[in-house]
Amino acid sequence: MFRKVLFVLLLVSVIISFGAKIQITIWTHEDPNRTRIEEKYIKEFMKMYPNVEVKRVTYPSDKIRDIVLTAFAAGKGPTIFNLEIQYAYPYITNRRVVPVDLNAIGLKSYDELKKLYVKGTLDAVTYGNMIYGLPLEITNWALFINKKYFREVGLDPEKDYPRTWEDLMRISEKLTIREGNIIKRRGFDFRYPYYLTFFLPMVEQLGGALFDKKGNPVVINDQAWIRVLNFMKEWGPNGKNLGSPTYPAARKEFNKDNNTIAMCESGLYQILRIKEENPKFYNSNEWMVVNWPIWKDAVKDVRCNYYGHYYMVNMQASRPEREMAWKLIWYMLSHPEEYLTEVGLIQPRLSLMQSEVFKKFPYANVFLEDLEKSHMIPLHEKDPQIEQLLKEMVESVMLSNVSPETALNTFKKKLAQLMEE
Repeated sequence: MFRKVLFVLLLVSVIISFGAKIQITIWTHEDPNRTRIEEKYIKEFMKMYPNVEVKRVTYPSDKIRDIVLTAFAAGKGPTIFNLEIQYAYPYITNRRVVPVDLNAIGLKSYDELKKLYVKGTLDAVTYGNMIYGLPLEITNWALFINKKYFREVGLDPEKDYPRTWEDLMRISEKLTIREGNIIKRRGFDFRYPYYLTFFLPMVEQLGGALFDKKGNPVVINDQAWIRVLNFMKEWGPNGKNLGSPTYPAARKEFNKDNNTIAMCESGLYQILRIKEENPKFYNSNEWMVVNWPIWKDAVKDVRCNYYGHYYMVNMQASRPEREMAWKLIWYMLSHPEEYLTEVGLIQPRLSLMQSEVFKKFPYANVFLEDLEKSHMIPLHEKDPQIEQLLKEMVESVMLSNVSPETALNTFKKKLAQLMEE
């Protein structure tokens, strides 16, 4: 009798086990082109694994950082998420995510995994000899130009595009249209507040740095910093009044082709967003992409820092959820050519970078040229706070008329305090 009861209990347990759905949630930033293909991959995956249910949720890119942080603090984070690496890195160092499950993705070692990717592109998610994320995209920025606005002011876009920061200032002055102090058309504007991405390489080009050789945050070469801060001061409303952090994002205005911006800095994905949002402009041959600028007297030829979005898996998820999460991530990312052609994202897989598909993609060569002269944004567990301090420094110079010297000294003091916390 006891054996019969035990058998029935075991059978019920097995039935319940097989009937239970493994729930996986993905939180990611908005991108209509990527949503289209990833939802397709998710449907295919759920057909392959009927016991898995996946819910994909998108958030605005400027809000998802706080949403993920709040959720993790409450113990209610998603199974899978991705953020810019500077904001995701603390989740690795604080052990809030789990290493890539090699068995789940069918590989034998992390060395085998590294061999599939461009050298160094997994370094950002490598910690303690383990890899904690897989790259959805590696992104660097180049300069997008609306050619007709150049011709309007007597410039030949193919010959007169800015190659240096000095060129950019001069040409932007010529392109800018104002009514009094109100800018109706900007010649160019920066991608505020991503100061780790664009401001630091401007400093590095002049021999400055924010991190020493051991990776400790420290201001190196004050004069390089002051030179760039002076440029930003001259750029802003209290200088030549060419642009400001208070204006609408330049890269979003660029796609509209509505005479509000002539140049912007953005990633390869911008090309397909132009195609999606403004097919007429995309097909007009009135836009082009050129290399990111450098100072005339630069001592180091470094271009815009690149950053990455890596899919990661929550440590708080159950073991079956974590295993299936890595299987899903690997399945989605096994389509690098489609991520490129449909979304404009560069997965740093060697197979993609060496393919004809990549070589034939519009302006891929420009981004690759700059990528080879770039490096990943510097990573530190306090990157989010460091970027906030950079924001305060630059914007105090641009908007509050603080002198570059005073702003830099304030930054140095606050940085030292941050490192002591």
